[in-house]
Amino acid sequence: MVELKLKAKSTESKARTGVIVTPHGEFETPVFMPVGTNGTVKGLWQDQLEELDARIILGNAFHLFLRPGLNVLRNFGGLHKFMSWKHSILTDSGGFQVFSLKEKKITDDGVKFRSPLDGRALFFTPELSSEIQEAIGSDIAMAFDECVEPSANKDYVRQSVKRTTVWAERFLLSHKGQSMQSLFGIVQGGFFGDLREESAARITSLDFEGFALGGLSVGEDFQTTERILSGSVNLLPEERPRYLMGIGSPELIMAAVENGIDMFDCVLPTRLGRHGAALTSNGRINLKSSTNKEDKRPVDPDCSCKVCSTYSRAYIHHLFIRDEILGKILLSYHNISFLMQFVKRIRQAILDDRLAEFKEHCIETGLIQTENLKTSEERMG
Repeated sequence: MVELKLKAKSTESKARTGVIVTPHGEFETPVFMPVGTNGTVKGLWQDQLEELDARIILGNAFHLFLRPGLNVLRNFGGLHKFMSWKHSILTDSGGFQVFSLKEKKITDDGVKFRSPLDGRALFFTPELSSEIQEAIGSDIAMAFDECVEPSANKDYVRQSVKRTTVWAERFLLSHKGQSMQSLFGIVQGGFFGDLREESAARITSLDFEGFALGGLSVGEDFQTTERILSGSVNLLPEERPRYLMGIGSPELIMAAVENGIDMFDCVLPTRLGRHGAALTSNGRINLKSSTNKEDKRPVDPDCSCKVCSTYSRAYIHHLFIRDEILGKILLSYHNISFLMQFVKRIRQAILDDRLAEFKEHCIETGLIQTENLKTSEERMG
């Protein structure tokens, strides 16, 4: 079971900070949760995540169901023991991964598709998602939902809201009562304010311990994301954790926090790292660029992580030019560290009731870049 303990609220916005307690420990909010889709945060060991103060990570029901499969997970007694992780885990139900598949058939019963690994026919249902997440043994399990295409018309989204509600009810009924696992419901509704209200009313009436906003960061512009956020968060119970799925850029993290979100996740930091990009106090930089060939500076002079205190831009540039895996590992580590520290500073700013001042500082230094406030597309896994 999870418990949210609020410590402070901003007088300048809806932002709040607190602690969420789970069976595997507690973590401070707002919190960025590194994504470990396949039971690993790409490029990082579990002890490295611990030293970066990660106290909750994500696993994905869809991918873990495909491999290693439920027999392996059950044999190990769940994902915690399988991956040697002693802190909290949240599992995505697989709804977004199904949404991402090009060929699928969605019915009120579930979703038919073929495995992207071996082509075998599969039928994903709320009951199967519940079974998978019970086998995983996550602290927080997400209800199976339908994430609609950004271009979906209102009639389809209206039907999808009804389907997501029925699936949420089936998910709750099928859960076998793991006493230690908490269940979160997901609000959908596309970009239609009235359908978001309808979905929130339906989902929050059910017996979930926390609630998420789904269907955002899927290609819409930043202003649409902010509109949905500002209109939706107040529809969620104040005493329950609030989760915005699939965001990880400093720009969207700040927007989420200002609107009262407690939890967020994204593959962005490790994906950027694998492609040679680094998050810094002055914005993103490309370490593959030849401008770094002889640069003795660290990735970010204002960062004290192990990468920035040990290696130069020139060395990391060399690693990428020679296609050495260490370069990808170093930037993935730095990017996770950067976001963890950024959110830690946000928490302190809320405690000090100076979040607006901190946001302005981030804009002035380039940490939050105004050109990135055009699109919110970043949910990639």
